[in-house]
Amino acid sequence: MSRYSIWNIARHAASGHRRWAPAWRSPEAKKRYDVVIIGGGGHGLATAYFLASQHGVTRVAVLEKGYLGGGNSGRNTQIIRSNYFYPESAAFYDRSLKLYERLPRELNFNLMLSQRGVLTLAHSRHDMEANRRWFNSVKLNGVDAKLMSREDIARIAPSLNLDSHYPVLGGFLQPRGGIVRHDALTWALARGADSLGVDLLQQCEVTGIEVEHDRVQAVQTTRGRIATGKLALVAAGHSSILAKMAGFRLPVTSMPLQAMVTEPVKPVLDTVIMSGAVHAYASQSDRGEIVIGGGADMHHSYAQKGSVLTYRINARAILELFPWFSRLKIMRHWAGIVDITPDTTAILGKTPVEGIYINCGWGTGGYKAIPAGGETLAHTIAHDRPHPLVEGFNLERFYTGALIDEGAAAGVAH
Repeated sequence: MSRYSIWNIARHAASGHRRWAPAWRSPEAKKRYDVVIIGGGGHGLATAYFLASQHGVTRVAVLEKGYLGGGNSGRNTQIIRSNYFYPESAAFYDRSLKLYERLPRELNFNLMLSQRGVLTLAHSRHDMEANRRWFNSVKLNGVDAKLMSREDIARIAPSLNLDSHYPVLGGFLQPRGGIVRHDALTWALARGADSLGVDLLQQCEVTGIEVEHDRVQAVQTTRGRIATGKLALVAAGHSSILAKMAGFRLPVTSMPLQAMVTEPVKPVLDTVIMSGAVHAYASQSDRGEIVIGGGADMHHSYAQKGSVLTYRINARAILELFPWFSRLKIMRHWAGIVDITPDTTAILGKTPVEGIYINCGWGTGGYKAIPAGGETLAHTIAHDRPHPLVEGFNLERFYTGALIDEGAAAGVAH
């Protein structure tokens, strides 16, 4: 793999940049792999990368029915943070945030990491008390956080309407939170995994999973049968479909979560702003677009499109915070498929079928979890035991009742 550097850019400029090698190969599928990963999004690619880089497992195939990053990894609002309430979640997401800080240099790729801070607003005395409790929990978990007064917020977000129908009384900030460009992350992980020998098989849809005596044997795909002794299901909203192919059920529901962007404007929003009361959040992209999100569509679906009703609700909500956004034109809107567990915490680990591992159930937190999700699943696959960070994220918790209810820290209702 040719490293990106100012010297390489200058050298290739002489040929009009026509001699760059492809970022990754397009190999033919082998008959057998040590590990097969279903899902070519961020989590699947991160799992493959960490299997190869940290555990020396390179005979790995990533199967993607479409193109790499064409699912939820390319259909989100790019926000990263680790201000979660419970110790298990806080430790996991802060590890993910630390990996985001490290990966640009490790992968030799500009992820456009912008740690501009994530600000959660409080609109009532009750909100302020809840935010203080959340803030104290975050600090006890060793995560950075700062309580903000109304005056503090006016200083860092002058374009915010503090006197809407829901007046802003204060809030709390995670300074290390921010955004990461989602396509850059996907490309970087794909390039890194490919350079270590991983086969990335696009346009390769899984049509069946072969299980004998409660152990995985192979997967059937549109590009033929692929044998394996270890199979990872990392397909976000379609996880329940894959689990059914393997003969077990998952306690997840799938529904659309949509977002939208406006036409680009000059820099006006220097932080990510979230409001549970108004039920919307916004940030500004590196291209100047205002990125807007809100609640999930309240219907189950595998379609990557949202409803007009939710689109209007989200737009109306964000105008409470930023009335002047009404003058901006919406350029595009889209939806991903979120898979949601009863306690809104992910499922990551082993399954009832020997040799099958799973990573799903992230709800609205999947993007910020990509690096740590890949690292911990790779460890679990390589050692056939859960990584210490995700021991509590197991499937068995829905039988034992040891739930990790992070619904309040999800940022949006679902």
